[in-house]
Amino acid sequence: MTGINKRRAKAGVSNSRAGRILLGQAQELIYNAWETADRKRRVALAQKAISISPDSADAYVLLAEETAALDEALELYRKGVEAGERAVGRQAFESEAGHFWGILETRPYMRARAGLARCLWEKSQHNEALAHYREMLRLNPNDNQGLRYLLASCLLELRRDDEIIDLAAEYEDDAPAAFPWTLALIAFRRHGDSNESGNKIAAALGRNPHVPAYMLGRKKLPRRLPDLIGFGDESEAICYAAENLNAWTATAGALAWLAKRFDANTA
Repeated sequence: MTGINKRRAKAGVSNSRAGRILLGQAQELIYNAWETADRKRRVALAQKAISISPDSADAYVLLAEETAALDEALELYRKGVEAGERAVGRQAFESEAGHFWGILETRPYMRARAGLARCLWEKSQHNEALAHYREMLRLNPNDNQGLRYLLASCLLELRRDDEIIDLAAEYEDDAPAAFPWTLALIAFRRHGDSNESGNKIAAALGRNPHVPAYMLGRKKLPRRLPDLIGFGDESEAICYAAENLNAWTATAGALAWLAKRFDANTA
């Protein structure tokens, strides 16, 4: 047995060779759907993929992304998670925990579960959403999906600051600006306009100086978030502001403090 086949067997990707073939055929349809600009064709391809293999998690993800109805999207993501669990096999959730994303077949499941967590958060089912994010980080602590930032944004809105500090410590060598900016807000919440919070905001500005313009409304947030995010650039600032503006706005005096510090830094 080759190394790849051993890994597949260990992960329990499918119960049969026929099942793997059908799932592969379904996934090819999803690849085609991702490449077409025609919405009706994308939906039709996803539906066809499910008819070929009900274990096609990405088909449910695509259908969820195409609906504007939150309840419908939530149900589709749940079905996607269930499909992904069947495709991956239960054993993999223990034997492969810690490097889950490294197995190609787990990625549709992870995409479905991330979508489910987002919908749960929008439905104000906060604890369930947080539990999904935490479990995905347990399965894949390298976090190729950037879920740690979504988790931090949720915790920030709930004012669970100690949990954010612990999470940031797990990724202390992180290059993106999200954690420095969030830790700056936490410092302001705890110490007000002080030397400690000032040091934190200075560090955040050093990591990405474009954030304040979007947080303060001096630049308008686009309706569509950037597809690609760079370190220290405007795309990163847009995404941070979009995900965390509510928490900053809800913190009394935070935006005024940010404006004061930013203007002083750029004078």
